[in-house]
Amino acid sequence: MRKLFAIRLPSEAVHPVGLVVPDRLRALVRASELSVAILAAVIGAIGGALVTGMSALAEFLHVRLFGLNWGDRLSALERLPYEPAVFVPVAGGIILAAIAYALTRWHPRRIVDPIEANALQGGQMSFRDSVIVAGQTLISNGFGASVGLEAGYTQLVAGLASRVGLDFRLRRRDLRVLVGCGAAAAIGAAFDAPLTGAFYGFELIIGSYTAATLAPVVTASIAAVLVARGLGDGNYIIDVSAVGALRQIDLLGLLPLALICAAIAIAIMRGVTLVETAFRWTRLPRFLHPPIGGLMLAGLAYLNPHVLSAGHGALSLTLAELPAPVVPILILIVLKVIASSVALGSGFRGGLFFASLFLGALIGNVYAAGLSAILPAEAANPLVAAVVGMSATAVAIVGGPLTMAFLALETTDDFPLTLAVVGAAVISALAVRELFGYSFATWRMHIRGETIRSAHDVGWIRALTVGRLMRRDVRTIRSDTKLNVFRRDFPLGSTQRVVVIDDSDRYAGIVLVPEAHVHELDAEAAQRSVVELLRYKADMLTPAMNVKEAMALFDESESEALAVVDGRETRKILGLLSEAHALRRYSEELDQARRDLIGEAREAPSRGRAGQGVPRQAGTKATPGATP
Repeated sequence: MRKLFAIRLPSEAVHPVGLVVPDRLRALVRASELSVAILAAVIGAIGGALVTGMSALAEFLHVRLFGLNWGDRLSALERLPYEPAVFVPVAGGIILAAIAYALTRWHPRRIVDPIEANALQGGQMSFRDSVIVAGQTLISNGFGASVGLEAGYTQLVAGLASRVGLDFRLRRRDLRVLVGCGAAAAIGAAFDAPLTGAFYGFELIIGSYTAATLAPVVTASIAAVLVARGLGDGNYIIDVSAVGALRQIDLLGLLPLALICAAIAIAIMRGVTLVETAFRWTRLPRFLHPPIGGLMLAGLAYLNPHVLSAGHGALSLTLAELPAPVVPILILIVLKVIASSVALGSGFRGGLFFASLFLGALIGNVYAAGLSAILPAEAANPLVAAVVGMSATAVAIVGGPLTMAFLALETTDDFPLTLAVVGAAVISALAVRELFGYSFATWRMHIRGETIRSAHDVGWIRALTVGRLMRRDVRTIRSDTKLNVFRRDFPLGSTQRVVVIDDSDRYAGIVLVPEAHVHELDAEAAQRSVVELLRYKADMLTPAMNVKEAMALFDESESEALAVVDGRETRKILGLLSEAHALRRYSEELDQARRDLIGEAREAPSRGRAGQGVPRQAGTKATPGATP
């Protein structure tokens, strides 16, 4: 009898372990949306336990390494309990450097995060890689680096969801949704906020909200929150006292705060890149970057321990002591921005979700003090400004305006304040999109050469390559072929174009058959070679090009079909692709993506012959297996 949960031998290099799932159970989950929701609930419950466990481990490290008491927050310290504790981040950097060196030698592939997995790989993630990232994040935060655990939470639970979805052989659409469920569960459990977690999954991981995704994502988030509540008192709970009445003038006065938060958020994202560039400029070995970053963090922590970790304790102090003196807050903002940039730029792992909330609260406090000094009669409520600043800064860095709006609502239970948060979030998101164009996660991918700006599924475009679309039954002729011979072998109506190769079997160009038959031939013209009729000599496709790149080349060359070569240097002919066939296949996949987005049933893929739209050359036969 087959066991439901059993370790199996590696079947794929990327996913070495998994569950043996009975075929009947797998078929049930694939056929029913209710089954997917139940599976999401199970993942959410496990995710809630994982998030609580990671949080407890991080607190344990803080207690053991920094000499705290249980329940104390590292960033709430006014000074470190003992002097050597300042060098704990250096020790963390050394450990991370050793891990990075080991990964470079024995695990060199790049690790994919949930956003990239859903955008480019149909939700496929490696659970083992996710465990590695979670471990690195735990070490970074546990040793005091100015980063949060939320990136480790989402990576771990989303990786688990992907692993389970792959074992159940879920469709691409359902696998992407399940990854979003994992991320929603992680954030929901972390903040004790089920709606915040759900919309984090919708906005940042799945990239859209539909009726088909509502049940599994919300179910996963609620299950995670319930389990986390059962295991502890919450991890990132934000305690906001009563805000009080919100005046209409407050709404107008706080809108410029969103622009300020957006500008500072862009500076932070740029700052991380500048730190990375500075480390590369030093030409020091890469494994030395984290220890050096840890040493810099030690110096910042010596100046102000509030910069350590993500900032949970420091945020609680800030919200409890409003309004706070402006000068110390300004200094703390600068130190926190530097600390977060140094930590991430030097190689520590983690996220900026909670750090952005902390910075936003500080910025809101300074803004309220400045507005009160300029317009005493219209003094802004510092607590309202802090909550709005938190949301605006988090939207600018993390993304997800509705996510932050629900976080404010679930944190304060104040609906009028949530309206102010929504307005500030929209302005902040719009400003960052216009001035910068990326959230922190997508900016990091942009630095690596990716062009995605969200988790919307564009992986199918990359999978729809010229190599899959081209027809291989291409008849070629030599470039020294005489024109009269060409006209004899390719009469009008036999085909539209013929690919020409040179003496070295390299692509030379294309001859359009109608052009060869335009004029009557005299004796001299009949002996000329087809070289005089060659077109598109520099325009060629390669198998690795995706359909969008191919369409751009079609537009540039103004050709209805182009040759496919193995490379621009060798130029060996592999096939031919027509613009008509590429357009049709692109439209089919685009329509299927639309169906997936609105939850319609999938249709069988087109089984038309590859390269259809280009008449088959006379005397040739279609190659079996050429269907894309």
